[in-house]
Amino acid sequence: MRLASRLVHSLQKQPFLHTIAVSLLGSSPAYRSNFLKSSASTSTISGSKLKFSEIEQTKLGFLRSSKSSLALRLKASREGVGLVQETKENPPKLITKSDDGIDSFAEMKHRFLSFKQQIYLENLERYQSLAEAQAPKFMVISCADSRVCPSYILGFQPGEAFVVRNVANLVPPFENGPCETNAALEFSVNTLEVENILVTGHSCCGGIRALMSMEDEEKSSSFIKNWVIVGKEARSNTKATTFNLSFDQQCTHCEKESINNSLMNLLTYPWVKERVAKGLLSIHGGYYNFVDCTYEKWTLDSSSEQETSGYAIKNREFWS
Repeated sequence: MRLASRLVHSLQKQPFLHTIAVSLLGSSPAYRSNFLKSSASTSTISGSKLKFSEIEQTKLGFLRSSKSSLALRLKASREGVGLVQETKENPPKLITKSDDGIDSFAEMKHRFLSFKQQIYLENLERYQSLAEAQAPKFMVISCADSRVCPSYILGFQPGEAFVVRNVANLVPPFENGPCETNAALEFSVNTLEVENILVTGHSCCGGIRALMSMEDEEKSSSFIKNWVIVGKEARSNTKATTFNLSFDQQCTHCEKESINNSLMNLLTYPWVKERVAKGLLSIHGGYYNFVDCTYEKWTLDSSSEQETSGYAIKNREFWS
């Protein structure tokens, strides 16, 4: 025990050798106790002799020198970082507006390091392959609403979906000209060659409510109103068919009508329509109701063009 303590004391003065000791002696109770005390004094943001990030970089730099060190690297990271494992009984703290900025980022840091230790390093080969290239099967166009993250709701893993989010999950028609949404659309279809485009909306959408609140031919300097007017056809159709319903009910109807309007707008892009015609690309709509946690999914039937209503819908499903 005394020999181990003297060895620990000596190695703490030499960061490089100290890192090796973390990997080789990390399971020793004597070493672990001394190491945790040492880590507490050297992982502060400022005023330390050797910052946590420098220890991490030194450790990873040494371990990456050998392709055969994968198991050793995982062991060193688990025992060196010293994070508290998150469990279902200990969910992450919610970051709210009332939180102090420093505390909010401290929680964010904890989540990132937990992700690194529990997910990234546990699936290292997968993440290293993603560093080389991406080949997602889906492009997802979703609302920017903080309650409806598509990867969280639909379980997309890194590399599975190319995601663009905007207010009210709108797709402008081709003739409207360039914007962030159709730039992402062009890249995902022409370069990544995704097989599916999913436009997914949601309940209680503020963007759709703003659209439904606008007067016909209204002129506005509001960025929001000038964006959501992209869905004016969906608003017109909604008002024509739901005039006897309440405003809230009209908004709910328009949330889905707007999705279908966006699906039709996708087909105004020649390179989208071409790949759909060749059977290389499918277009889908989705609707997430976060009030009762249900999801509707449907597919645009491009093989049956209708003169009055555009394209038919097929494969409608309701998940509850």
